[in-house]
Amino acid sequence: MRLGLALGYWGRGPSPGHVELAREAERLGYGSVWTAESWGSDAFTPLTWIAAQTSTIKLGTAVAQMAARSPTTTAMHALTLDHLSGGRMMLGLGLSGPQVVEGWYGRPFPKSPLTATREYVDVVRQVLRRQAPVELDHGRFHPHPYRGPDATGLGRPLKSITHPLRADLPVLLGAEGPRNVAQTVRIADGWLPLYWSPNRPDAYGPGLGELREGFMVAPLVSARVCEDVSEGLLPVKAMLGFYIGGMGHATRNFHADLMGRMGYEEEARRIQELFLAGRREEAVLAVPDAFADEISLVGPRERIAERLELWRKGPVTDLLVVAPDPDTLRVLAELTL
Repeated sequence: MRLGLALGYWGRGPSPGHVELAREAERLGYGSVWTAESWGSDAFTPLTWIAAQTSTIKLGTAVAQMAARSPTTTAMHALTLDHLSGGRMMLGLGLSGPQVVEGWYGRPFPKSPLTATREYVDVVRQVLRRQAPVELDHGRFHPHPYRGPDATGLGRPLKSITHPLRADLPVLLGAEGPRNVAQTVRIADGWLPLYWSPNRPDAYGPGLGELREGFMVAPLVSARVCEDVSEGLLPVKAMLGFYIGGMGHATRNFHADLMGRMGYEEEARRIQELFLAGRREEAVLAVPDAFADEISLVGPRERIAERLELWRKGPVTDLLVVAPDPDTLRVLAELTL
């Protein structure tokens, strides 16, 4: 089981310690470092900055949002950074949800998310293979060339001027629903679960039953070496309170739905009610310690070592660690690598 460092996205401003953490992770033997985006900082620029100041660690987006860019634009970002980093790029993509897609990007959330994702990945792979001009004549969401009602009719299929460094640059998908996970296994090189519980693999559907060799299962996991487990879980609960309560509408929140499938449906709805009512502190406190604990690695070194055995028994190939300090990164490296 490999280790990766998940840095996420910026808050109010740039995170000054991210480059140093990435360098330390590389020194400790971590295999990858990952950046993200929501509705502020983008995923690719910080990753490029990190690439320039590291030498061997792989570079991934977990995740870059599909609504933020056309698939050809995303492929351009990926192939450019792959060249600049000497072949270290891994492209993690996510559809996000209606709140972000329509509220931030000003685009309609696709009525057929599976089709939209499949078309997006198809176009990205065509760019990276560079075997022929990109064409998706019957694309419902990402037709190439575009021939819609407001088209000029002058568009023609094009092939990337730049030769991609690797035609097989890994493409991973963030997916939560069982059908999305099953499609991810079919069309992608890896899966990026937002929450993973080694005790509840059935919550993600039957799609994980047979994984081909080399397929990555790379969940994000909050980690913290500390003596007080309850205190160490507070940042995890704060994250969950925000995602379960606020990252979606009361009637459509993929994160809350997943928490429900993991056995906490009543608690998920209560968190939503409190958060949407403006009672955010109460929403965080309403997150069950048991749920926060089973998707994270928190506590004394001996407890984390024991819990790591559960993660090793499942399909996880890479732990993408969200860690607040170099000491936690070091302990996980000593226990895992």
